[in-house]
Amino acid sequence: MSPDRRTAVAAGLLFLLTEVAAIAGAVLYRPLLGAADGRLAQGADTGALLGVLCEVVLVVAVAGTGAALFPVLRRHGEGLALGYAFGRLLEAAVIAVGIVSVLALVTLRRDAGAGAGAAGADVALAAVHDWTFLLGPNIALGLNTVLLAYLTYRARLVPRFIAVLGLVGGPLICASAVAVMFGAYAQLSVAGSAAALPVFAWELGLAGWLIVRGFGPGSGAAPRADREVADPAGVRR
Repeated sequence: MSPDRRTAVAAGLLFLLTEVAAIAGAVLYRPLLGAADGRLAQGADTGALLGVLCEVVLVVAVAGTGAALFPVLRRHGEGLALGYAFGRLLEAAVIAVGIVSVLALVTLRRDAGAGAGAAGADVALAAVHDWTFLLGPNIALGLNTVLLAYLTYRARLVPRFIAVLGLVGGPLICASAVAVMFGAYAQLSVAGSAAALPVFAWELGLAGWLIVRGFGPGSGAAPRADREVADPAGVRR
């Protein structure tokens, strides 16, 4: 297996891992974040802590996709490749802030005698998680999706229809996040879920293609400008 093929498989598996970890974390957090009376239901703290572990895996996988793809992407635009790698790190950092808020919320809600001040902190911590969920896996994810989809489209690293899903889905999930920010609809709603579907399909399609087929034939080709700098006389040895 060539280095690029190993990179493709690793990146594909990391993308699949981000989907599984993100969905599992969201499901496991629901009883904690949705508690109306500010108290933990039976077993909700255990579920939330399992959700934290899932999101720790998510943080590693998100950062890992940027690192894994960088050696291939840099051949087709080092600036954009760096932007994607750092964008994924930023996305992971925002998710990590949300993880800390959930851990603090678990600690607070374990105190059955919480008073008015604790209730206010409870609401604030839940709000921090909700905002990080909006800024990380929505706005940052959307911008990163556009960067990667553009690079894969331009370099023909994957079939065009997969790249187009990212080029459509990235701006759409960003626009949806802005709509949620200004109160047009709730993030966990039919409209919010529909806006996230193209990015979900893009990541699944990209992961499947990279695992099964790898990068397209253009993955090893350096841009023309780079070749001219390396060999200004145009001599092929």
